[in-house]
Amino acid sequence: MIGARAALPVFPGIVAFGVITGVAMVASGIAPAVAMLISIVVFAGASMVAAAQLLASGTPGLLVVLTTLFINLRFMMYSASLRLHFSREPLGWRLLMAYLQADNVYGLTIMRYADKPDAPGERDFFMGAALVIWAAWQLAVAAGILIGAGVPASWRLEFSAPLAFIAMTIPLLRDRAMVGAAIVAGLTVVASNSLPFKLSIPLAALAGIGAGLALERK
Repeated sequence: MIGARAALPVFPGIVAFGVITGVAMVASGIAPAVAMLISIVVFAGASMVAAAQLLASGTPGLLVVLTTLFINLRFMMYSASLRLHFSREPLGWRLLMAYLQADNVYGLTIMRYADKPDAPGERDFFMGAALVIWAAWQLAVAAGILIGAGVPASWRLEFSAPLAFIAMTIPLLRDRAMVGAAIVAGLTVVASNSLPFKLSIPLAALAGIGAGLALERK
């Protein structure tokens, strides 16, 4: 229950992003039932929005898969960070926790142990936060899918995907490295837009990461 209560403040953001994700997936041409299945299986909003945007622009399937895998690499870092707290849990529980891992779940959990880095993990706290966030996300995505399926194509809802990424990016622009990475990535994707197979997208991502790392070292 403590974990569930701790998750309540992040609900508005989860619901808003979930609805936008559902709309974006349907607008990209994904069937509503398939979109809902993807949401349940993948449970990763940023990669789902990215995949929807790439599919809507005609990007080859292999590049869509590679892009989503690249975006989801952060979960490996999350798991490594939490390993100290939950490594003694049975394998079944660790697999379930890995599936339920999300940005907000990680943030809430790691904040709980900020002052006690060597403390054993509280599985009930993690699961309480993760389950309510998972349920809220799935309901929000379902609502977005229903909205997207019922809106005329003339409304051009495919723009919801890039708008979602803009909304996610702006709060991250807190220092010189992040601003520099965003500018370099934006300029790169525009300059390389004529490349085949939508290669401008991974190229821009790599350029942005390189710029951010370079600025952090200065």
